Amino acid sequence: MRKRQSGLKRQDWEQGEQNKYMEIILVQDVDNLGSANEKVSVKNGYARNYLIPRKLAVEANPSNLKQLEERLKQQKKKEEKLLAEVNKVIEKLKESPLKIGAKTGTSGKIFGSVTSVQLARAIRDQKGFDIDRRRIQILDEVKELGNFKARVDFGNGNETEVEFEVVAE
Repeated sequence: MRKRQSGLKRQDWEQGEQNKYMEIILVQDVDNLGSANEKVSVKNGYARNYLIPRKLAVEANPSNLKQLEERLKQQKKKEEKLLAEVNKVIEKLKESPLKIGAKTGTSGKIFGSVTSVQLARAIRDQKGFDIDRRRIQILDEVKELGNFKARVDFGNGNETEVEFEVVAE
């Protein structure tokens, strides 16, 4: 510890030690510190000279804390709304199997294979939902006519299996 300056009483000097840290609310994700909308405690200099001037954080005063609470409420409502929409899409996808047309040879084998791009196009055309092809994972290799399954990942742990049937064109 450092020496006390003359003229400072012990409690004044200890209080100076406690004031080295300040509470802030992060506006953006900061590496090795925290994510957006998180309340953290950092040293005064780091907050005043780096985080606040670069608009990465704001001081945790009562008005900013109220704004944080309001932002978190709105974010929660938005997530609930999105979850309800995802559940609606999952129900629609499970209703009936998709039909995908493919060119076939005489033995029932298809030329090429069915890909996630074709599956995404079939979902868009038959069910009316535009799903990114990268979110679709076909479980088996599709080289012939028949029924197959694919997994669609919606993020946040929401996924479903979609049945599809490959038919001859």
